Amino acid sequence: MSFLPFSCRSFLSASVVVASLLTLGGCASPVVHDALVPVSLQVAKHHPQTVAVTTSGGSETSAAGKSQVADAELQKAVADAITQSRTFSRVVEGKNGDYTLTVTIFNLSQPSFGFSFTVGVEMGWTLTRTSTGEKVWQESIKSEHTATASDAFAGVVRLRLATEGAVRNNIQQGIMKLSALQL
Repeated sequence: MSFLPFSCRSFLSASVVVASLLTLGGCASPVVHDALVPVSLQVAKHHPQTVAVTTSGGSETSAAGKSQVADAELQKAVADAITQSRTFSRVVEGKNGDYTLTVTIFNLSQPSFGFSFTVGVEMGWTLTRTSTGEKVWQESIKSEHTATASDAFAGVVRLRLATEGAVRNNIQQGIMKLSALQL
């Protein structure tokens, strides 16, 4: 039996809930390009041409405490994945490549709370021949990744891990499809 008046017990209960939320919540941690690059890619073929990479649809700022993918981080990750897998001979800047690869984030769906966070992402991939402007390949790729409480205790970290995993899976699928093209 408690000797505290009802209003004090309510206040203490509410304080515990708020403290727990602050401990588990917090600010969104940024997504960085190193975590977006697939670790090992087995590509179908290596194209001898060069490619320039552009990205869009990302966000520099956090939306309601959720991890976001900045265009610059996505661009670095796609370029690094191409370089490491040798899908193209070289990644170049600007309009100097034989091809231009444009990757656009169309949709990033993130949960607000839970013990397991499953993040889904849809990204549009377009490969254009730079000299003619001809679209050689265009596809929308959907991917997802789940991070659980065993991956990270803090919700913001789980959300970042799930977001990074979903984008990394998308990049892996995109690079595999690029490598299978007949250029």
